[in-house]
Amino acid sequence: MNYMKKVISQSNHWYNDGLGKAKIRDMSGAIVSLRRSLQYNRGNIKARNLLGLVYYGRGEVAEALVEWIISKNLQPAKNPAGEYIKKIQDSAGELEAINQAVKRYNQCLAYCGQNGEDMAIIQLKKAVEMHPSFLKAYQLLALLYLHTEQYAKARQILKIARNLDTTNEITLRYVHELMTGRGRKTPRKRKKREKSAVEYKRGNETIIQPAQNALKLLTGKITILNIVIGVLIGASVVWFLIAPAVEETRNSKINKQMIESSERINALEAQVSAQTRTLDQYRSTNADTETAAQNAAGTAESYENLMSAYDQYRTGDYSEELLADTLLNINRNSLGDTGQARFDEMTAAVYPAACQVRYNAGMESFNVANYEYAINNLLQLVRMDESYNSGEALLNLGLSYLRSGDNQSATTYLTRCNELFPNTDFANQAKAGLEEIAQANAAEGADGA
Repeated sequence: MNYMKKVISQSNHWYNDGLGKAKIRDMSGAIVSLRRSLQYNRGNIKARNLLGLVYYGRGEVAEALVEWIISKNLQPAKNPAGEYIKKIQDSAGELEAINQAVKRYNQCLAYCGQNGEDMAIIQLKKAVEMHPSFLKAYQLLALLYLHTEQYAKARQILKIARNLDTTNEITLRYVHELMTGRGRKTPRKRKKREKSAVEYKRGNETIIQPAQNALKLLTGKITILNIVIGVLIGASVVWFLIAPAVEETRNSKINKQMIESSERINALEAQVSAQTRTLDQYRSTNADTETAAQNAAGTAESYENLMSAYDQYRTGDYSEELLADTLLNINRNSLGDTGQARFDEMTAAVYPAACQVRYNAGMESFNVANYEYAINNLLQLVRMDESYNSGEALLNLGLSYLRSGDNQSATTYLTRCNELFPNTDFANQAKAGLEEIAQANAAEGADGA
């Protein structure tokens, strides 16, 4: 009996230790402590559920589901694990996005094995955009940036990775590599000394001579200089003695040529003037034609995107997020009545789920200070539904721009939030952001003065 109490006490001790580490986002340390807790008592539901949440916080959704399913089987009733599982099941779009992110990550591993670092980086950037808490993807992306010597980007990605898990061994190793690797300098190649002498064999004797005979070089230069002086003297004789004799004859010829050239120039000027007027008329007409051609090309592109989207929508073989991206590239005003009807039908069916996915991804990125990906997701969300969640999307998009240093864009969206949803909590937060921008501008102006 005493033995069981000690076991349970040890399990609870390590659970509390893991909970404390999880609160400061020491996810790696929390996993170690919670696993140790379960070694003492595999039926510790709190420890197992928390372990699932820690996995989920690092983007390891599959591992989280395993822990929650085990927990649910051990205690079917009054178990928060059931709510966690249901939340994931209800977010089909988010789950699909995570699945696509994992597929992209696995594809990146193949690219890395084929020296395709550039393709791997592109896929990983898309993967973390779709799944903002995907720690392993951030780590691999940082490693590729280090490998390609893109140190500034590596530092940014590692900062996000540390926000997700402050003590992860792999992340810390890459940070150390970033700090030490950049200090290494490639040894400079010594310049080869020019040979001061030439060595060769003549029979049994070894002859050593200067590589460049100074006297020989000087003699050559003097010879060239004498030739140049001779040419200049000859030119002077021609100019002063012969030129005056032929000057008068040449002048008469030149005058005659100038008269003829003047007449030709006048005729050419008249011709050019007529051609210029014709060209101006052509340009005016051509500008209208070019505009019409651009409009026609835009309309054709919109219809192509519409047909592609409708084929996916009709068969049901699509992801709401990807289909929404296609629909956002369609100019509704360029479509006819039938095209607009199909467009409205698809957006009504697809946008709500896609908005939810973009909102979840955007807020996850915002909460870990990954403002670049937060902007990417929230901007797409606002394009689909500007009034999403009564202005929350506009507010967080503006704040993301503000935290990333883009005050101009921040002002645009914070002002829009305040205009559309006045006298709300979101509007008040938007006003606070605008005041912060105004104070920053005033301080900058004072420093400039």
